[in-house]
Amino acid sequence: MSKRTVNVLLVEDDEIDVMNVQRAFKHNRIDNPLYVANNGLDALDMLRGTNSEPPSVPEHRRLVLLDINMPKMNGLEFLQALRQDESLKSIPVVVLTTSDADQDRLEAYRLNVAGYILKPITFSIFSEVMASLNQYWALCEIP
Repeated sequence: MSKRTVNVLLVEDDEIDVMNVQRAFKHNRIDNPLYVANNGLDALDMLRGTNSEPPSVPEHRRLVLLDINMPKMNGLEFLQALRQDESLKSIPVVVLTTSDADQDRLEAYRLNVAGYILKPITFSIFSEVMASLNQYWALCEIP
């Protein structure tokens, strides 16, 4: 695994959006591993590990792509839990959501997200967004 590889955790409950991210990765030849959690609780388990099992997302160079509107534990609740966990709080998070609500955006930035991106309507624009994010995180020094 390359030193520049980023382990991407997509926290998203909509199967179409998951498929769009997977398609965009393939379309842009993004070879970073993509892990998928359907809600915030599952995402925390994947980052922490469960029942003495190691985390399913490798513990180095992690990035979270996060939706806001999800069942069980929404994106903002996940962010609160992530930022309160000493071992996880430094993981960069980019919100990728349909929520254009000012209170969601403000709360996400209060919880130190690296970005807040509204999901584009068309796949071609969505694919461009993924390519731009990939170029950005390839340059970043993620622990």
